[in-house]
Amino acid sequence: MKGIENMEKANSEKSFMEKIASLIVDKRNIVLLLYAAAIIFSLFSQSWVKVCNDITEYLPADTETRQGLSLMEDEFVTFSTSRVMVANITYDKADELCKKIKDLKCVDMVEFDDTEDHYKDGCALFDITLGSEDGSAETKKGYEEIRKLLADYDTFISESDFDNSKSLNDEMSVVIAIVAVIVVAVLLLTSKTYMEIPALLITFVVGIILNKGTNFIFGEISFVSNSVTAVLQLALSLDYAIILINHYSEEREKRSQRDAVVAALAKSIPEIASSSLTTVSGLAALMFMQFKIGFDMGMCLIKSILYSLLCVFTLMPCVLMILGKYIDKTHHKSLLPDISWLGSAVYKLRLIVPPIFAVILVAGYFLSSNCAYTYNENSSKTSRKNETQIAKETIEEYFGAQNFAALVIPSGDYGKEKQLIAELKTHPEVESVKALSSIEAKDGYVLTDSLTPRRFSELTDIDIDTVKLLYTIYAADNEDYSKLITNMNDFGVPIIDMFTFVYDLKTDGYVHFDDDLSKDLDDLHIQLDTAKKQLLGKNYTRMLVYLNLPVESQETFDFIDTVHKISAKYYDKYYFVGDSTSCYDLAASFATDNIIVSVLSILFVILILFFTFKNAGLPVLLIMVIQGSVWINFSYSTISKANIFFLSYLIVSSIQMGANIDYAIVISSRYMELRDKTDIKKAMKKSLNFAFPTVFTSGSILASAGFLISKLSSEPAIVSIGLTLCRGTLISMFLVMCVLPEILLLGDTIVEKSGISIKKPDLVRKQTGRFLVNGRVRGYVNGFVDADIHGFVRGDMETMVNIDTVIKEENAADDEDNKQSDENKDS
Repeated sequence: MKGIENMEKANSEKSFMEKIASLIVDKRNIVLLLYAAAIIFSLFSQSWVKVCNDITEYLPADTETRQGLSLMEDEFVTFSTSRVMVANITYDKADELCKKIKDLKCVDMVEFDDTEDHYKDGCALFDITLGSEDGSAETKKGYEEIRKLLADYDTFISESDFDNSKSLNDEMSVVIAIVAVIVVAVLLLTSKTYMEIPALLITFVVGIILNKGTNFIFGEISFVSNSVTAVLQLALSLDYAIILINHYSEEREKRSQRDAVVAALAKSIPEIASSSLTTVSGLAALMFMQFKIGFDMGMCLIKSILYSLLCVFTLMPCVLMILGKYIDKTHHKSLLPDISWLGSAVYKLRLIVPPIFAVILVAGYFLSSNCAYTYNENSSKTSRKNETQIAKETIEEYFGAQNFAALVIPSGDYGKEKQLIAELKTHPEVESVKALSSIEAKDGYVLTDSLTPRRFSELTDIDIDTVKLLYTIYAADNEDYSKLITNMNDFGVPIIDMFTFVYDLKTDGYVHFDDDLSKDLDDLHIQLDTAKKQLLGKNYTRMLVYLNLPVESQETFDFIDTVHKISAKYYDKYYFVGDSTSCYDLAASFATDNIIVSVLSILFVILILFFTFKNAGLPVLLIMVIQGSVWINFSYSTISKANIFFLSYLIVSSIQMGANIDYAIVISSRYMELRDKTDIKKAMKKSLNFAFPTVFTSGSILASAGFLISKLSSEPAIVSIGLTLCRGTLISMFLVMCVLPEILLLGDTIVEKSGISIKKPDLVRKQTGRFLVNGRVRGYVNGFVDADIHGFVRGDMETMVNIDTVIKEENAADDEDNKQSDENKDS
């Protein structure tokens, strides 16, 4: 009976976290079974994830580029195009090859001539248009046929349909494999037992698999998120597992294996959850960007962090129960050196380093503010290039780069179109314009020129009487009856409309022509049909404006404004869409997104730190150090005169603020704990020694991941993110270990004076039956009491008490008043 009571007492004294931990550990077989099923499901569901390779899909909905692209998807057909260069070939052989390419069924049109635009220095350039759209099976098959035809030639193919998702996945798989090796090497240095390393790796491999396997719930994710999430998930959340394993090692010294896992998990859950808040808050700031790729990345990375937390809280305890006996047998000494010397050094430099850092901080702010950002991902250089990138650069080296944009305008007025084209061509920035109103039909006439029956007869060599009859039928078909009763000789019809009408009559069997003319009509119809699909929609027409300008420059942006002004003369509604306008819109949204991400990430983190430390001054000091690392990181680009892809600034600054701040928290929390027990010099020495393994482990892995991404990826946007992440993490590590301690020592008085206490509200509880009370109680109790009471009782009492524990009423009242006075002073 007594044993049962003790068991009930033990269970009643368990905290909520201990109960949760016990449930997970005791039901580990069910947990492992659920994970096995989830892993199998995720391995299959990874293929369900759709990846978007077009960065313009994430432009704000109100930008001109995004609206124009959406309109063009509805109004026009955009056939796949490619620039194909064949090197070491004579012009005659190139001309023969051009005919062979044209004969391929998949090819709709090939542009090639003897000008330097298409033949130069023994190299031939073919501008090929397929008869299918990008992304279709026909297009992929078409490019396979072209490659097969050109297999014996020295060929470079730059295609618009290139899908880089497979190459990126292959590259990131290599990165993850190398990062895993680095993780093992680092953990060998920082761990206390060899077999804890497999436990850590199993936990995070499962977390990565589950995260990748559930990305399909978002419908579609960006190529950036798909590529870097797994690597960043490992680098950002490894600390969580290390916290649990460290607690387990401590508890294992005094408890059984099962009890040690339960106690370690109960302690770790609130600690890890609070630690993850800063990381999640930094990533959440990305989700408020106007440029929706920030929402995409924030969403994917936060989900990856949540899966890591889930695996650490539920899977890792089960793994520890399985590997516990092996962990006990493989203990070894930590190979990291003692860094007490650093604590002595920072104490001596506490009056020197902070002023120097203040100067660097101000300089870093101004230098990073003048950083040259690029908004075209292809403007960034990469160490590694894929086949299409090599082909593109080689072609541009010989024949120059192409930069064109589509000008979309309301259809129906060919006269306005011709005037607009004529005015655009007066500007030296315009190389050429391709539109229905600029494509030559024959004898100097363009497709949209209106011809009278006689001129049409001369153009087509059809007798005049037949042409007049055709014009009469055309007028009747279009219900233009006024032309039927007036002089038909003055009736003008656009060439494109008349040719289409005549072809339809021939196809329906109403008119017949000789074989030569019929074949000419068939060939012309194919060309006209292709042109109309690409350039003429139901409500809009588009023209391609080829520019003598780089894709991205201030001069280009200024000319975009000029095109807007010219177009506004002729149309109330128009859209100018291309790579240059995309950069133009991104540059406009970046200014706002930069402020949003910077302010929100700092605000979120500072609020978390405020409630964590219950101190107003300490969060400011920590934020100052990490924000300083962000400014110094991007100051390097200004000093080295290197362009930075704008997205890398937004993403990396959020990661630095959300993740690197954890390094500062480890040192600060330990220092705040020790400064009341010993002098500040010893407190800082111990704090640095305590924090060094954590900072070294997490920082080295995150920096290594960034470095490998920058060197092994061929995608410019991802390379830029990796490079700045590596540099920023190393700077954060240095500042946290070598600058933050001096700032804490010098600002010790500020930290001490800015501490606050948050009074918890009194709760009125009503309870009946047998229950345990732990805490101060004020109110009425009617029942049997068995407890140590330290307080004032007013009323009747009939109890068994230890001698001298009952004080007279007046003395008790005095004691209560004194106690209340002391509490007021403390608060």
